[in-house]
Amino acid sequence: MKILRSSFAVVERRAEHAVTFFYSHLFWHHPELRELFPVSVGEMARQRDRIFASLTHVITHLENDSLLPYLQDLGRDHRKFLARPGHYAAIGPSLLAALAAASGTAWTAEAEKAWSQAYQLVADTMTAAAGDGADPPWWDAEVVRHLRYGQDTGVLTLRPHTPFPYLPGQYASVSSTRVPRTWRTYSLANAPRPDGTLDVHVSRIPGGRLSTALVREVRPGERLRLGAAGGRFTLRRADRPVTFICAGTGWAPVKALLEELAVHPPDQDLRLFVVARDTAHLYDRPFIDAYATALGKIAVTYLTPAPGRHRDEATDRLVTALGHRARWPDQDVYLSGPAPFVAESVHRLEALGALPGRIFHDAVPAHGDGGRPLGFAEWFLDRPAPHWHNPAARTPLDP
Repeated sequence: MKILRSSFAVVERRAEHAVTFFYSHLFWHHPELRELFPVSVGEMARQRDRIFASLTHVITHLENDSLLPYLQDLGRDHRKFLARPGHYAAIGPSLLAALAAASGTAWTAEAEKAWSQAYQLVADTMTAAAGDGADPPWWDAEVVRHLRYGQDTGVLTLRPHTPFPYLPGQYASVSSTRVPRTWRTYSLANAPRPDGTLDVHVSRIPGGRLSTALVREVRPGERLRLGAAGGRFTLRRADRPVTFICAGTGWAPVKALLEELAVHPPDQDLRLFVVARDTAHLYDRPFIDAYATALGKIAVTYLTPAPGRHRDEATDRLVTALGHRARWPDQDVYLSGPAPFVAESVHRLEALGALPGRIFHDAVPAHGDGGRPLGFAEWFLDRPAPHWHNPAARTPLDP
């Protein structure tokens, strides 16, 4: 473990060189694999970010119980790329070559052995998960409704052509022929319905081709593809009070969990904090208000900047609101939103007394933007250019 982390610390400082070397090496030795990857230069740049994010996540979670299910979800999700065991065998030597090139004199025989063993374990886990079960590599789904909220938020209702198995709170990757060979991960915003339809909430990211297509271009009747559902953001059903905290379209999986609770109401009270950059981005407030009225056991707090104030004020208001609430050690807390938002929220909640084992969110990768670390909720408030994001994270990542 130690040698993997120490050698990766060297590679991490040359991340751009490492991933560029990796793909150059892979496509030079296996040109037939190029057709499995995005066509455009911009999308390939994001693909490079994603593979390094996955690598970062594996290294930072080597001794964490969440790593195995993360890799299993990743393996099942990669069926949509028609990934086969031979592809993993081709990727391994290119990855080791890239790590060696980025490490320079820090690359030793011991480091090569450790990385070879680690990659084989990752590949075997993903391959086994991909071959487990009879599910298809993807599900075709028809767009049956498309709602727009402003210029940058869309809610798509999809009807898969065959049953699509998932649990409330999980995510799925989405692809459209409008942006070939490009997939982005979005949370599923409803509990399973009798008619099999499901909702996807999409926030358009400037420069994000797929999110732009999904929000502004896709129309009812079009066909999209869905990758396998994944993630562990599901209700634990413990006999404890529950707090939900969500930012932006991170509201989507929380909505699915609340729909599940509507069918099987809890005995304990619920708290919900909804954070948005302005009141216009509280696009699903009518549902939230109606749900709160019907259930009667949920206290809802909306957090937006005051009129005319800078949108960063929402950040301060959330911190203050969390500090004014008590009983954090008794709570199960569910966090949903951009990775930096979740990571900083975990830090704040633990400082308030919330127990680490009762704070639930999907896997969050290490994050960097080339400058200072992002502050609390800044990602969704200021939206910097996408950088190292998790290809399997539940958060609404389109980037």
